[in-house]
Amino acid sequence: MPELPEVETVARSLEQQLLGRTIVGLAKLDWPRMLTPPAPDFTALVAGRRIEAIGRRAKWLLLTLDGGWTLAIHLRMSGHLLVAEPDAANAPHVHFALDLDNGRRLIFDDQRKFGRVHLLDRHGLAMLDAAHGPEPLAEAFTPALLAERLRNRRAPIKALLLDQRLIAGIGNIYANEALWLARIHPLTPGGALAADHIAELYRAIRNVLAEAIANQGSSLRNYRDGYGRRGSQQEHFNVYDRAHEPCPRCQTAIERIVVAQRSTYFCPQCQLFVRWPT
Repeated sequence: MPELPEVETVARSLEQQLLGRTIVGLAKLDWPRMLTPPAPDFTALVAGRRIEAIGRRAKWLLLTLDGGWTLAIHLRMSGHLLVAEPDAANAPHVHFALDLDNGRRLIFDDQRKFGRVHLLDRHGLAMLDAAHGPEPLAEAFTPALLAERLRNRRAPIKALLLDQRLIAGIGNIYANEALWLARIHPLTPGGALAADHIAELYRAIRNVLAEAIANQGSSLRNYRDGYGRRGSQQEHFNVYDRAHEPCPRCQTAIERIVVAQRSTYFCPQCQLFVRWPT
């Protein structure tokens, strides 16, 4: 599933193509379950709306429209958005497309049909915002805030990093990578981390996410940016999907376990399990 760096990359690439464009109407919808509200209401509400901003909240792509409306799009497992010529919407896995005033289309290609498109008013956008924790690359996200979010938490730190209510946008790939960089074992209870561990984790989270954005995200399967280009962060993984390969730091074989129902990769030698203070 695309995480913060991938969605941020898509947002930036779409901004170059969509900012100031006007939505003419709904060009294609062959999977109605992906759309809220239903097509007739959606079409009436978006037709003629100007795209005033393109951004991101957590793993949601946000297209701000005039009149107080926002298109919130979640790519989920296999979705990607492209600005393309009209005939591109005829591809077999394109389930949603919008006509634009320059003759092009914004198309949503989603092989597994898990993606979602919601048209939100101001109240709906506020609810989406409130459902997510702080943005880890924002100035307001500090080591002190991270410590507050983890205080007294007995769940494994890996599971906590995946909880969008605690911190927004981090998924399985970058949780693995950040914990490796911070030298913290993924099963360590979040509340057991001391101030120095939290400072290291804070720096690791921000560094890993910033590097991934610089490399346009990780293209493991379906992910592409708004131009259809692949990212290259997968070429820089230290532990993710590298079970049995040598740790780049100490050469110990990387291990794989399951935490929060997700594959978790770590170095058993240089990632420290922190115990609760006695």
